Amino acid sequence: MKNGSIKDVEKKLLSDNWYTLNKYTFKYQRADGTWETQEREAYDRGNGAAILLYNSKKRTVVLTRQFRMPTYVNGNQDGMMIEVCAGLLDGDNPADCVRKETEEETGYKISNVQKVFQTYMSPGSVTEIVYLFVGEYDESMKVSDGGGADDETENIEVLELDFNVAMKMVASGEIKDAKTIMLIQHAKLNSLV
Repeated sequence: MKNGSIKDVEKKLLSDNWYTLNKYTFKYQRADGTWETQEREAYDRGNGAAILLYNSKKRTVVLTRQFRMPTYVNGNQDGMMIEVCAGLLDGDNPADCVRKETEEETGYKISNVQKVFQTYMSPGSVTEIVYLFVGEYDESMKVSDGGGADDETENIEVLELDFNVAMKMVASGEIKDAKTIMLIQHAKLNSLV
């Protein structure tokens, strides 16, 4: 359903160097009925999917650690982030994406995944929808060491953590990634681990 309070949308490409940055100029109808011109920039990197791998018997989760330049330039002193496994859809449906990313990043080949949310992570400036999943793993599913795809320069470290340790890392601020925090809290609230 279109928003009747938006009209005359114009889009101007500012950059397509890594992903796409567009500037939108549009008319927005205020509550008093008057129209005002607004401008916004929106970064489009495509949609993504993420998954929290958990083992209910061992009470563990699998997370990743990797360097994230945007965090480094915004106060994260070493630029390293602890996160759930995630990736861009790149034409896949979200469930297939998380299965592929799980194998590439963590080395686990999983088949059963459950979608729990879809969310706009930064709706003021980024168009991306992230589809969030959970999936149970065990040692029989381990097919490689993980670490990410060779052609994607990811340099991912795979972490298997006790679930209570992961919860403490959220509370202490050691885990700062929003999708990871949401999925760990989902696991806690739903007694998955």
